[in-house]
Amino acid sequence: MPKRYLSIWFRHLATDRMVRLHPEFRDKPFLLYAPEHGRMVVRASSRALDREGIAPGMVVADVRAILPSVEVFPDDPATTDKLLKDLAEWFLRYTPVPAIDPPDGLMLDITGCTHLWGGELSYLKSIIIRLRKGGYDVKAAIADTIGAAWAMARFGKNGTIVEPGRQAEALRSLPTSALRLETTILQRLEKLGFRQIGQLSRIPRTNLRRRFGDVLLTRLGQALGTEPELLNPVQPPPLYQEWLPALEPIRTAKGIEIALQRLLDTLCERFFNEGKGMRTGTFKGYRVDGKVEQISIGTNRASRNAGHLFKLFELKIPEIEPALGIELFVLEATLVEEVSETQEALWSMGNSDHAAIAELLDNIAGKVGMKSIHRYLPLEHHWPEASIKEVSSLVEEPETAWRTDRPRPLHLLPHPEPIEVMVALPDYPPLHFRYKGNLIKVAKADGPERIEQEWWLQTGPPRDYYYVEDENGARYWLFRLGTYGNGEPRWFLHGFFA
Repeated sequence: MPKRYLSIWFRHLATDRMVRLHPEFRDKPFLLYAPEHGRMVVRASSRALDREGIAPGMVVADVRAILPSVEVFPDDPATTDKLLKDLAEWFLRYTPVPAIDPPDGLMLDITGCTHLWGGELSYLKSIIIRLRKGGYDVKAAIADTIGAAWAMARFGKNGTIVEPGRQAEALRSLPTSALRLETTILQRLEKLGFRQIGQLSRIPRTNLRRRFGDVLLTRLGQALGTEPELLNPVQPPPLYQEWLPALEPIRTAKGIEIALQRLLDTLCERFFNEGKGMRTGTFKGYRVDGKVEQISIGTNRASRNAGHLFKLFELKIPEIEPALGIELFVLEATLVEEVSETQEALWSMGNSDHAAIAELLDNIAGKVGMKSIHRYLPLEHHWPEASIKEVSSLVEEPETAWRTDRPRPLHLLPHPEPIEVMVALPDYPPLHFRYKGNLIKVAKADGPERIEQEWWLQTGPPRDYYYVEDENGARYWLFRLGTYGNGEPRWFLHGFFA
């Protein structure tokens, strides 16, 4: 089968990325700059600037003289490079061989792919429409060779499809810069009057080699198809998936357990070799009637302990209905994380119960659900509701220590709830308060403890907290917002003690 290639040129890749993040820039003139030889030079310009004749390579000061309203931002080439790689991986749905074509293009080997879309024209239109809907300004072309597809995408009509074997005819009228040559070679070609690719075909190869070296002949041959050129495709993310076909349809729970154990042993061995572990996984059974049964688990930390993972899946095996039998089992780790040897050693130490705690929480979560278990860490903030954060990992370390010098409630309300109080004197704790229609009489109290926001966040009066106990021994955490003498303060309930 003859090779076919699709070249995609993102005309404003860096600025399109900015517009996707900040839609308000869509119709505004702005540019990205970088220092070069002591001057700020334009690296990328928006579509609005293109209409003003501003192009990369110009000096920012000159652009501002032409268009004072232009907005300027520093270029971030690393982020743009990552975006290009992400786009290449996204194109794995269109071809198994997508490659990055720096600095602003992609090259796809589409050999044998286009018939799935009804032909090359439908294939090309589908891609262009999807990219434009995503906010990208693109040009694209299809040809037999990488060089011809690249040239037609940048110097030909958008959406050009060069018929097989017709690349020489298509390239004839294009400028010599469409051959991907260095600037010095292009300047020498210009001085000698070579402005179109077709002019080079009339010159003997020995003369071209003597004047321009082998680079020109190589690029010309790659475009015409007489010189080989290979792609360096992106590698798709590793798929952590294991398959186990059954010789006979499996209908018993014991048979399902055996299949699961075999798959876990194989997958965990791979995890061990690659230094990774499973955070979430799915076990699927493909029945003979075409239906798919599946169960999923999650862990508090990345695990490659096959025995522990089996126990989590085992709790859910009764949910699998084999019916006439399951003929294929698939185990997939849908979320995988690194597990360093240092971390493994720490968790395996005899004086550490972290691993046991993690596995205990996993077992509990398997019965009551992952959403029923929460872990909180302290934050550097004064107001109680802002002084904690919820985390999903059991191994995440706190940024600061828990405060233990003052009593804090076991149950902190996410938002303070207003209450009605009776106070004997200013700065005294309440005699009683009404909460959700119930009148609660205070038997004991301690306080106040003043808690204020950080000075750079202070937007209102301070809080004075009181620890109070009712006649039945229940204890509450109350606070007064504001002070008497400066308006009427308000009271809130913020937590409950054990």
